[in-house]
Amino acid sequence: MIGRLNHVAIAVPDLKVAIAAYRDVLGADVSEPSALPEHGVTVSFVTLPNTKVELLEPLGGKSPILSFLEKNRNGGIHHLCFEVSDIEAALEKMTAEGKRVLGKVRTGAHGRPVVFVHPGDFQGTLIELEQV
Repeated sequence: MIGRLNHVAIAVPDLKVAIAAYRDVLGADVSEPSALPEHGVTVSFVTLPNTKVELLEPLGGKSPILSFLEKNRNGGIHHLCFEVSDIEAALEKMTAEGKRVLGKVRTGAHGRPVVFVHPGDFQGTLIELEQV
């Protein structure tokens, strides 16, 4: 069902500091920040030869990553995103297997349909599925 790893998301308390570390210290190609108010985050992508790293900074007082950063003040891995060819079929499979889908399918940072699956159903790891 799942395809390749699309990205690893890292929640950060300061996006400018994180961008500088990846760009200036590691020499990575890093995108300009992009605000996603509907998701409550500002994102920037680090492009790697085989995948991407998504840097997430809270946007607004109701950002879903605020509680994560309260527990992990320096930031840390927030979720893994896997590609799927058919997000509706993936949702059917998840629910049939008793997995807890979080919310509804929405448009993600890449302009494609995404949905999240509860970390308690995947050994403590929040999973994002993105249709490609």
